[in-house]
Amino acid sequence: MQVNFRAGDTIRVSQKIKEGDKERLQVFEGVVLSVDNTAKSFTVRKVTEGVGVERIWSFDSPWIAGIEIKRSAKKIRRAKLNYLRELTPKEVARIVA
Repeated sequence: MQVNFRAGDTIRVSQKIKEGDKERLQVFEGVVLSVDNTAKSFTVRKVTEGVGVERIWSFDSPWIAGIEIKRSAKKIRRAKLNYLRELTPKEVARIVA
């Protein structure tokens, strides 16, 4: 998979979910905290109802149906954005925008 996003970008990851004999798509939209090229994975974080949720995906995962870039970050100068975990969603939006 071609990596065309970086830390700070807001992306939508469509993931295949298997429930019984059915399969559906579930969308996870959040800010990319890090892209690890050696482990071939990326971490996405979102805040839902006041609770932070992080997911780590592998680039070669067969469960990823697609990745869509919603907003590209402009002022991010770091490779790993772990400091965003302590901030409120409003502060994160101000930094990433």
